[in-house]
Amino acid sequence: MQTSNSSTESRSWVHSLSLGALTAMLMLTTNTAFSQARLHGLFSSHMVLQRDMPAPIWGWASPGEVVNLDFQGHSLHTKANAEGNWKILLPPTPAGGPYSITVRASNTIVLDDVLFGDVWVCGGQSNMQYTLQMLGYDEPDSARAYNGQLRFINVSVDLDYLPKKDIKGGQWARSTPESIRNLSGVGYFFGQYLQQHLGVPIGLVSSNLGATTIETWMSNEALKAFPQFDAITSQVGRLNKSFAQLDAELKEYRKSWDRDYYLKGPGIEQHWERPETDVSGWQEMDIPKFWEDAGLKDHDGAVWFRKTFDLPEGFSADTFNIALNQIDDYDITWVNGVKVGESFGNRNWRNYFFPASILKPKGNVLVSRVFDIGGQGGFYTAPFWGNPILNGKWKFKAGLKIDARTFPIPTVPNGSFFSHPSLLYNGSIAPLMPFGIRGVIWYQGESNALPGRSEEYAGLLPAMIRDWRAHWGLGAFPFLIVQLANYLPEAQQPGESSWAELREAQMKALSEPHTAIATAIDIGDANDIHPKNKRDLGQRLGLAARKAAYGEDIVYSGPVFQSCTIEGDKARVSFSSTGSGLSTTDKYGYIRGFAIAGAGRKFYWAQAYIDGNTVVVHSPDVPRPVAVRYAWADNPGPLGLCNKEGLPALPFRTDNWELSTAGKKFVFDEHGF
Repeated sequence: MQTSNSSTESRSWVHSLSLGALTAMLMLTTNTAFSQARLHGLFSSHMVLQRDMPAPIWGWASPGEVVNLDFQGHSLHTKANAEGNWKILLPPTPAGGPYSITVRASNTIVLDDVLFGDVWVCGGQSNMQYTLQMLGYDEPDSARAYNGQLRFINVSVDLDYLPKKDIKGGQWARSTPESIRNLSGVGYFFGQYLQQHLGVPIGLVSSNLGATTIETWMSNEALKAFPQFDAITSQVGRLNKSFAQLDAELKEYRKSWDRDYYLKGPGIEQHWERPETDVSGWQEMDIPKFWEDAGLKDHDGAVWFRKTFDLPEGFSADTFNIALNQIDDYDITWVNGVKVGESFGNRNWRNYFFPASILKPKGNVLVSRVFDIGGQGGFYTAPFWGNPILNGKWKFKAGLKIDARTFPIPTVPNGSFFSHPSLLYNGSIAPLMPFGIRGVIWYQGESNALPGRSEEYAGLLPAMIRDWRAHWGLGAFPFLIVQLANYLPEAQQPGESSWAELREAQMKALSEPHTAIATAIDIGDANDIHPKNKRDLGQRLGLAARKAAYGEDIVYSGPVFQSCTIEGDKARVSFSSTGSGLSTTDKYGYIRGFAIAGAGRKFYWAQAYIDGNTVVVHSPDVPRPVAVRYAWADNPGPLGLCNKEGLPALPFRTDNWELSTAGKKFVFDEHGF
């Protein structure tokens, strides 16, 4: 069992996601012994397999066991290898179905209602994750929801240090009023558009998670090209262990460690977790806060926290969730004296689910024994998402005090769902491979723009695209990117913008083959980072797919900047993707959103008008212009420049001046996201 007595900074990144109920969530499939053959979790009745290419079907069986597969008169067979892995390739099959697939080994598995069509992966963060129900669409109450040719699987997100072999969960479902309530809004409108246009089955594999940064969706190998990730990639490489392996080692290690080191000191024998404990002498602090900021200076070890809460009026459920979020470093948590959860690791997220039967309407007592192994300790993230009843003051009292320099600690998993490099790739993307797909739609970037890492994104996004393609082994499959929507208060003056710079970074990914952009620059919401208009966005992605994936000769995008020439006190901007010609949605012919600058690099709002297939830009404040920008703001407000097909012009700049986010890169901080 690996332990460490090195500095807190060097060891803090390796702790466990959690134990107890969450341990099972993170367990890898063991490929050494199987009582029955089984299929990978992507294969179930009602699924869609990729048409017109060999379709792999794979799973696990006892080593050496013969596996037979029957499909449409084809009898195929293979033998499980020494690790129990097996794979069979179905012959290329045109769009159609429904079909039945039978897998026979020591047991028999029958998959019914299988279609062949086009499969698209829906990846990214919350704007891809947000479901039709969350967005408030009435589609689930409409006859349009019934579409047996549109199907989907919501992959249960998972994470790991090493690529996992199977998904944690998910079942294929047909589009019905009930099922699509939990389907990605972007995915649904994209899939619906494609299915109606192509007339073939469409399958959506939805694997996404809100608030995530791009690096958590990239493999460890891909990140090695970026020096800012060296500390992570090198440590993962040296460790070379999965969450399951580390959890197993921890279980063994704790047989003596709990007794000799961890579960000692004040509060253990006295059972401070019990509701009847006298806390009249305990101090108080507001959460979240490190206890060093509440008077406990130089205290490493245990601190007991206690909060009394009442249930919300009208509460009625079988289970209850306590969301304690991130804690530095370990915790054991009880409610009314009953242990409900236990976690290790300062970057992991605590979500403890337990039977509501242990609760009472008023006077519930939550106790957490928080244990810090060095540095600062305590609750340190936003207070209790989903649990406002836990906000405010908590009582606390110091327990065991340790010497962090010599205290032995186990090596166990520790990583945020939202930002730890490679974890979601390993747990939620790698297990999808080599399932046959037609392409990917990707809506992500807000979590990289908000901390000002937009310039860095220009390298990360193309690298991720190449990374996924290389690991999937299907060549340069189409990769369709949503350009970030307008958000935050409308810009009152021209200026710098991390969101505009992120949008430019997304455009640079078009240097990769078979990529396309669907912009949301005109359909966002100043007050909501999750804009509701996913219908137009899904259709724009559908247009992008028709061009990039299906080779149709169509105008799929609004005007894209091509060149700029200076003509005295004016700048003339030319565009590609003008379709039937440039146009404006303003009834007076005005074009908002242009700014112009001279050699002094100060931008002023500009007047602009359409002249043939160009836009002429000028301002009395800039007699000798050198640069033009368009829609260059977090939220540029109403715009209007489009082509006659009604598709909006994409934001751009003509200058190559240093960006406001230049040089801002990933830093692996001990705390935070």
